[in-house]
Amino acid sequence: MKKGQTPSQTVGPYFAYGLTPEQYGYPSLTSIASADLRTPDVEGQRIRIEGRVFDGNGAAVNDAMIEIWQADPEGRYAHPADARGGNIAFKGFGRCGTGTDPEHRFIFDSVKPGAVDAAQAPHVNVIVFMRGLLSHLYTRLYFADEAEANAKDPVLQSVPAERRDTLIAQHEEAGGVAVYRFDIHMQGARETVFFDV
Repeated sequence: MKKGQTPSQTVGPYFAYGLTPEQYGYPSLTSIASADLRTPDVEGQRIRIEGRVFDGNGAAVNDAMIEIWQADPEGRYAHPADARGGNIAFKGFGRCGTGTDPEHRFIFDSVKPGAVDAAQAPHVNVIVFMRGLLSHLYTRLYFADEAEANAKDPVLQSVPAERRDTLIAQHEEAGGVAVYRFDIHMQGARETVFFDV
């Protein structure tokens, strides 16, 4: 008898409490990641990424959790497979739940990533966890002010032209901080493009 993979189970809404305990008011517990990725050793443009996750009815999801992973401003990942080395403390990994913000936003404070190589535009890898998903979803965040690099990025260019804007974070200035707005739509006419990994 051939045995298959164990079926996935619907996640949450409990997981954000356990994976981002400080954010949810459990200071005695610690998380491996927070929503503030900035470290003293990393230089570069300080940015804020914020957005909301919308369900198929257009309502903001109050119990989603977003993870991001990004390169540093020089395009280096904090990973052993990136032989170029990285900043000492900057890990480029963050995690934020939507349940503690009055508007159900995820908010990350970071630095703008550099291009990983000559082909790829600066981007942030995004993973979405929320109720009703049997497995988490992967997408990418590209920056609206990187139009020239975006036009050459092979991943972005593989997406149908009419859907690419779902992956582009819009740039705003708020109190002298560069804010990139990136809303994630789970279904509907503005559904975000998700990738198979």
